[in-house]
Amino acid sequence: MLDLRKPAGYFFGLLGLLIAGTGLMADFKAPMLEGNLNLQFGLFSIAFGGVFLWLSRRS
Repeated sequence: MLDLRKPAGYFFGLLGLLIAGTGLMADFKAPMLEGNLNLQFGLFSIAFGGVFLWLSRRS
């Protein structure tokens, strides 16, 4: 049976790298937020993808 955690982990990891890179390179600020939302969401996506990859290795 196909385990979907591995491709999902790679997808979220790659997506997180792209979004975090955009957050580091470009200076986009949301009007009512203090922080860089692209960077924060990118780091969260990298961590989420890492958890998926860790869970796929564990099984």
